[in-house]
Amino acid sequence: MPDVQSTVLEFVNKLRKRKIEGSQATARYTVELLRSVISQQRVPHANQASALIDAVKAVGEQLVAANPVELAVGNVVRRVLHIIREENLSLTTAAMAGLDLMDASDDDELDNSKGIGYPAMSAAVVAAARSTLRPPSLQTLLEGTPESATVPYTSSSGADSESKSKSADKSSITRKLKHDVIEEVNQLIQEIAGCHEQIAEQAIEHIHQNEVILTLGSSRTVLEFLCAAKEKKRSFRVFVAEGAPRYQGHLLAKELVARGLPTTVITDSAVFAMISRVNMVIIGAHAVMANGGVIGPVGVNMAALAAQKHAVPFVVLAGSHKLCPLYPHNPEVLLNELRSPSELLDFGEFSDCLDFGVGSGSPLLQVVNPTFDYVPPNPC
Repeated sequence: MPDVQSTVLEFVNKLRKRKIEGSQATARYTVELLRSVISQQRVPHANQASALIDAVKAVGEQLVAANPVELAVGNVVRRVLHIIREENLSLTTAAMAGLDLMDASDDDELDNSKGIGYPAMSAAVVAAARSTLRPPSLQTLLEGTPESATVPYTSSSGADSESKSKSADKSSITRKLKHDVIEEVNQLIQEIAGCHEQIAEQAIEHIHQNEVILTLGSSRTVLEFLCAAKEKKRSFRVFVAEGAPRYQGHLLAKELVARGLPTTVITDSAVFAMISRVNMVIIGAHAVMANGGVIGPVGVNMAALAAQKHAVPFVVLAGSHKLCPLYPHNPEVLLNELRSPSELLDFGEFSDCLDFGVGSGSPLLQVVNPTFDYVPPNPC
């Protein structure tokens, strides 16, 4: 599949060069790419689920290695693998339940001198098999009747007929699996694309009249959340920390003012000074770890400590694609990314900071420019 492979390489290069802004866009591109991989994957007839899992894993490993800091990529890959396993289990369980019901009534059918065949399984029987025999899962599955469970069984031909029936069931499962997986992946794409609107629907329950909200960084989720509260006739003011050195807070402040929200820009160092006037802190997250810790824009831990000190509610907005099953201490988790020192100092200024008395001319000045901050579940 040359087209998919070239698309994978192109996306890998974009991830390496950090050309995609935002975890939501990255997650959506990832799941769309995996959908293409699944739809064009040619797999053996016998073990289609294993072949799809191997193909998704191979692409997922390339994407995760390209940018380990973008945890949304790994989250989406795991979701797609989960969909494949759940759909395969769903179809297999329904088919096995159908065969068990047929075998249980086989003796009665053999006693039937008229040789009437066993009727096809009803949709209710299949639904019951899916709900009782399959383990519980957070993944929403299709509620339609699997085609594999509607294969009629005829007892007059004995063991040969039973063997043909089981073969037909397996054939129907493998034909339907890819179709069901793609449908579930399409629903995942819609879920990621509409996560801002779904989160914004809850704004009216959190933001009240005449409150002061503090935020930092530039998050579209936070923007839509605040604007949704304004559309519900809530009157409130927003304090925005500027987010040096990239000053993403300036971008968010301009968008809030354009939407008609009273906004005040403050320096990052003024968060503790202004927190006593704040009713709530609302931030967007880069990732939410398995222990409840949050990875967010640099400076968010300072805001969390200030909120804890003054007993101010601290609200984190994140879509399901940002829920990471890994812990911060896992070796494959890279919590931060260091950006170029040129965002803090001009390159020309470094020449004045070199110690030319030493033969190597090693600089006496070091510049550290982290991108993210980690907030533990219980900051202290």
